[in-house]
Amino acid sequence: MANHKSALKRIRNSAKKRARNRVVITNARTVVRSAREAIVGGKADEAKTATVAAISALDKAASKGIIHANNAARRKSRLMKRLAALEATNK
Repeated sequence: MANHKSALKRIRNSAKKRARNRVVITNARTVVRSAREAIVGGKADEAKTATVAAISALDKAASKGIIHANNAARRKSRLMKRLAALEATNK
């Protein structure tokens, strides 16, 4: 445990930031998971709306600096690739 006043404050602030960031990360992961499940389910319309929501959540997390921009881009790319494959098979 820290002994200095500034280190104790750092610990408090880090805990607050972590709690705030966990909300955004958890939300993004949940939305991405639901988009993946919709794509696997084969419902193109539902998958498209879920993918748009997932992309929005990833962009918000990246803009706040919670996840790296390249991490968000990679996840969005993989989702779009799966969605495109689903739409190609449904045509």
